[in-house]
Amino acid sequence: MNYLTTIGLEVHVQLKTQTKMFCACSTEYGLPPNKNVCPVCLGYPGAMPVMNREAVRSTVLTGLMIGSEISGYSKFDRKSYFYPDMPKNYQISQYDKPFCIGGGVDIEIDGQKKTIGITRIHLEEDVAKSVHSGKSSGIDFNRAGVPLMEIVTEPDIESAEEAFAFLQALRQIVRYVGVSDCNLEKGNLRCDVNSSVRPEGQAELGTKTELKNLNTFKGVYNALKYELDRQVEVLESGGTITQETRRWDPDAGVTSSMRSKEDAHDYRYFPEPDLMPVVLSEEQVQEWKESLPELPRHRRERFVEQYGIPDYDAGVLVSDRPVADFFEEAAKDVDNAKQVSNWVMVEMMRLLGEREMDIDDVKITPAALAGLVKLTESKAINSTKAKEVFEELFENGGDPVKIVEDRGLAQVSDEGAIEAFVDQAISENSKSVEDYRSGNKAALQFLVGQVMKLSRGKANPQMAGQMIAEKLS
Repeated sequence: MNYLTTIGLEVHVQLKTQTKMFCACSTEYGLPPNKNVCPVCLGYPGAMPVMNREAVRSTVLTGLMIGSEISGYSKFDRKSYFYPDMPKNYQISQYDKPFCIGGGVDIEIDGQKKTIGITRIHLEEDVAKSVHSGKSSGIDFNRAGVPLMEIVTEPDIESAEEAFAFLQALRQIVRYVGVSDCNLEKGNLRCDVNSSVRPEGQAELGTKTELKNLNTFKGVYNALKYELDRQVEVLESGGTITQETRRWDPDAGVTSSMRSKEDAHDYRYFPEPDLMPVVLSEEQVQEWKESLPELPRHRRERFVEQYGIPDYDAGVLVSDRPVADFFEEAAKDVDNAKQVSNWVMVEMMRLLGEREMDIDDVKITPAALAGLVKLTESKAINSTKAKEVFEELFENGGDPVKIVEDRGLAQVSDEGAIEAFVDQAISENSKSVEDYRSGNKAALQFLVGQVMKLSRGKANPQMAGQMIAEKLS
């Protein structure tokens, strides 16, 4: 029997604000436990919350990017439950009046495009972090109260692959807006997964289970793969699926039951009495909308059309907004944008990876890269020396023309000078000459290499190859 899969995600994104959601405590990561705390985020009686306006703006910007309807009237609610990491025994969240309703995120798998609908985006405060060491446990309240944006999808996802693609696309959008770093190692993005299976042809959805607090995309993919197979196996054996919350064990590669799944009424939502409702004017929303960047998928299409680069290159470049910005700033000043994309995608990415740096930290400027591309296009330097210049620009910045002049890296294109190197290479490598005349074309490249060695890498390799071929024909 074939089964259909239905998946919905609840994605929690920590917002990149300077202070917490309802107090002035810093959101700085990595400090000693319980350093960034105050009576508000510790839940002391009588401590009054004050809403973080920047967190509201960040949430609305995200909604605008994915086509949500922005609510003119929103409010906060208390979500009541007991857990050690919840100091007030309730979480300030949003229930029936979120900031953003509807929208969608486009994904693409094997050339097939699909839009995953968004139910809502609401704003809430994060909880504290439980820390376990040996036989003891502690609570670190540094994270308590950090602004948390929750993005809830429609049950449009039909496979683990689609869930993975959605998370990648969503992270790209959120990072483009600049409202979160979405750093998985720091817990900036966490995901709850609701999934069910049903026999093909059955209209009614199956009983769903929830997987809590998955903090890697690979974890979501692997957990879903296992959980969906488990549900099918239960149904195939004549059993029934229990509506419950389950835990994913990445080491064992299995899910296990935690508790029965709560419904909304279990949380006893009611309006937060200490916070006024939020009223957003159309003028305010429009002002924020005008500050939005171009959507990644739109920018990808434009790069292909405007700069004539392959779709693959455009996809790689727009995956990170600072990289895309760097490319575009350099490409606008050159005739061959493909050369710019090659430098960024190959040499730039290699050096960034080796040095564990972000592109914002490099010394090379887009204008300098454009200048380097012009030097290679005009044959002023060859590709080997161009890499040397690029590394100097990457490490120390500067003007590529001056670096070439100061180091004497200009390519030798004088026929007389190159002919002298060619004659020497031919006279010193008689075996390779015989091999070439016997039909071994690879011997030509060896001889060109000898010319480059004799010229200390400065000879024009195309001219050298042509000259050798003519002399040996």
